[in-house]
Amino acid sequence: MGLGDKSDPKSPRPAEHVAIIMDGNGRWATNRGWPRLVGHRKGAERVKQIVRCAPDLGIRWLTIYAFSTENWKRSTEEVLGLMSIFARYIEREADRLAAESVRVRFIGDRSRLDPKLQRLMAGIEARTAPFSRLNLTVAINYGGRDEILRATKAIAAEVAAGRLSPAQITDDLISARLDTADLPDPDLVIRTSGETRTSNFLPWQAAYAEYEFTETLWPDFTPDALAEIVKRFGNRERRFGGVVSA
Repeated sequence: MGLGDKSDPKSPRPAEHVAIIMDGNGRWATNRGWPRLVGHRKGAERVKQIVRCAPDLGIRWLTIYAFSTENWKRSTEEVLGLMSIFARYIEREADRLAAESVRVRFIGDRSRLDPKLQRLMAGIEARTAPFSRLNLTVAINYGGRDEILRATKAIAAEVAAGRLSPAQITDDLISARLDTADLPDPDLVIRTSGETRTSNFLPWQAAYAEYEFTETLWPDFTPDALAEIVKRFGNRERRFGGVVSA
């Protein structure tokens, strides 16, 4: 039987939604005496491999943290280089992603991004909208606190306009105002590079996710490494605040 076969009660549970904080690109390059952007380009190549293997591991939703709201603090050269890498990735991978039935979405505040990049993002979203073999979500200029703040302002405006009462504000309503409204919450969050913080990534959505922190730098994170983590996840007992019966 395959990974996470629901017909077998002893089968590992599938991690259907995996979210990844892809950390360590710059360090990977620096350790080799190369510019940080070399590491980011290598990291983009790794993304292609992970996207390709994900469906075979039972992953239906894959969310990756590409650029945070805090990453603007990096040097202008690095930020511009990253934006160029994002644009090239979309241009070069659009055909393959469509051919492999991968749906692409982006979350985060797009208003600060270059107009050309915004157009590329909108274009690949529209082109891949019919697909569902894998749902790839890319977080660009994303921060969990910023996302919740934007959602809160939108809800407050509806209350002020009389379209919504405070009593109607529920967990589900807040979730529906987040960037991830059309996505299930992640089952598993992975962070590479040895850091053990969550860096403002999906704080609302990952409230009950399992976490895995690995020392491996993102450019060295292989499909086999992902498979091993997914396997470990499948053998965990998820309680969601309850007590497991004997």
